[in-house]
Formats: sequence, structure tokens, C-alpha cells
Amino acid sequence: MKKLLVLLSFFLLSSVAVVAQTIGSTKTEQYKASFETAIDIERFLDYDGPQIPIQILKAGISDEMYEMYPELKEKRVGLGVANISMEYLENLNRFKFTEDKTEIKNRMVKQFQASQAGISENKLDGRGKINLAKYFVTIECYDYSVSEDETVNLKDGVKNLMVTRIGLQVRFTDAETGVIFGASGLGEAKTVRELTLLSDATVDPIKFNQSTISIATKKALDIACARILDRMIKKQIFIK
Repeated sequence: MKKLLVLLSFFLLSSVAVVAQTIGSTKTEQYKASFETAIDIERFLDYDGPQIPIQILKAGISDEMYEMYPELKEKRVGLGVANISMEYLENLNRFKFTEDKTEIKNRMVKQFQASQAGISENKLDGRGKINLAKYFVTIECYDYSVSEDETVNLKDGVKNLMVTRIGLQVRFTDAETGVIFGASGLGEAKTVRELTLLSDATVDPIKFNQSTISIATKKALDIACARILDRMIKKQIFIK
């Protein structure tokens, strides 16, 4: 009888070990260069001082990136990156934006001329009031990738981890001297999917998720802008 109990105990323990065993996995190596890694943006957010006029010349995804990843163009990701970038810089409360579109500038001039000619009801005097950009800003996506790791476990089932990465380079070019403040940031966003082996769901690749682009973009801007502001403070362009 004792031998039977021992054999049953051994069988149960062996069954638990097999159930918990990982029977397959796929993993992708991850690497970040030192200039892409996180730097704390929080210390630059509490700012209430003079603002510097800037002009955004370009923000978004290049045609080369669109050719490599057509889904970005189909989902209009470039427009989202441009809008997020402008709002992000505005929320830093350190910059004010100047207009770069010639059509709008011409309309401003025509309004001033109409006001000076006395043919308008309200008076506009733009002399000495138009802000010129101190810095020209470009924000370019230099890296985009999606990796998917999979682990199959008899106990937990199938676990997929998809990591979306966006690399952004931010450049501030001094309009007077041409001196550049540049920095890069690599942002990541993760999507996790878990399925049991008894699930009826098909184990298809995780679909394109546009929200991960937004999250990764903001994280990349956190890193790049924090590095630029740190250099600007060291150069006493900002006090703090």
C-alpha cells in the first residue's frame, strides 16, 4: 500500500512539472544606444519664464520610411506624429510658434495694408510686432520597428508580446548662427496578448495598433526634448 501511495505521489508531482513546462518560445534581442535612453523630463516641466519663438519646418515620417512600412502611410501615422510633436512642444511652456506658411504671411501683410489705407473697420498695426523665429525645428522619424515575442506554456497557454519602437531626432537650429542643438530618443510601447491552449481564438499575428505609435512617439519626445533642454540650460538659454 505504501509503495502504491509513493508511486501516485511521484506521478502527480511529475504531472505538475510537465504542465508548468515551457515548450516553446521566441524572443527578440533589445538594445538602446546611450543617446536614446531615458532622461527625466519632469524637472523641465515646471517652467514659467520667457518663451523663445520657434518655427517647425518639418515634423513627421519621411518618404523612405513610408516605402519601407506602407501601413504607416495607410493609417496616416505621419500626421499624428506631427500633431503630437507640436502639442508636446507647446505644453513645455518654453516656446511660442511662428507661422511658416507663405500664404498666411501674405494675408497678414494684406490686412496691415488694408488697415493703413483706412478701408477696414478695425485697425491693425503690425510694425515691430511680428515675431521672427529664434530657432528652426525639425523632428524626423529615423527608426520604426515592431517585434513580436511568443511563449507557449502548457500551464499558461500562449503569450504574445509585441513591442513597437519609434526613434525620433529633434533638431533646433539657431536662425542667426546656424548652431544646432540635436538629440534623439527611442520610445517603446508594448502590447500583450494571452490565450489558453483551450481557447477557440486563432493564434494570428497581433494586428497593427495605432495607439502604440502615439505612446511610443510621446516617450521618444520625452527623451529627445529633455536632452535638448538640458543642453540649453547649460548654455544659459534658459535659466532652469
